[in-house]
Amino acid sequence: MVRGPRAELAEKMAGEIALSDAPGETVRKWRTDFEVSQTGLADALDVSPSVVSDYESGRRDNPGIGVVQRVVSALLDIDERRGGEHIRQHARVLSAGFDSDVVHDLGEYPANLPLADFYDAIDATELVGGDADTVAGHTVINSIAAITRLSSDEFYQLYGQSTNRALVFTDVTRGESPLVALRVVTPTPNAVVLHGLESDALWDHAVDLARIDGFSLAVADAEMDEMLAGLRELR
Repeated sequence: MVRGPRAELAEKMAGEIALSDAPGETVRKWRTDFEVSQTGLADALDVSPSVVSDYESGRRDNPGIGVVQRVVSALLDIDERRGGEHIRQHARVLSAGFDSDVVHDLGEYPANLPLADFYDAIDATELVGGDADTVAGHTVINSIAAITRLSSDEFYQLYGQSTNRALVFTDVTRGESPLVALRVVTPTPNAVVLHGLESDALWDHAVDLARIDGFSLAVADAEMDEMLAGLRELR
């Protein structure tokens, strides 16, 4: 029997929470990933918001498997009532064989978005323009995990539906590794954002490689949560 995306995602979520050294923090991670407030989750569970807060902060004992299953089901039910966007997003990541520690976020936009508006949403600074000035989606990737664990074919799958998108690399120190990795991927995305550094810390040859391959290159150093929140507004 073939399981659907919801069942596969539910198993992944429950496993992460149950096996986590800090299950409350993992519950919070999934709740915020699904853009559900503590009050919204509490309403779905028919408990007070303080109960959810106590679990997430560790003030209550670690949730048992019954509680974990209820939390997971509630988050998925809420998402389905909203149209199932997050279930579909995670299903695409899972179907490509990627873990959440590789892909932090992946989204498609209803229409082409001017690149300038994309950069404004995440407070990024463009260093060099590319051949295209729009994007239709984004993928946020842990740079170290992607470079050390993915083949070139798997790297290309990170593009999602189209190369008309932005790849955002996190945990970047200079930008050398992701830009060198992109040299073996054809075609390249419309835009690349190096997150976690300022322009004066950038690898000396980064701009030159971006020009050669024709993509826009930008840097951003906002907090991860702030950047992801900005990206969610674009969908």
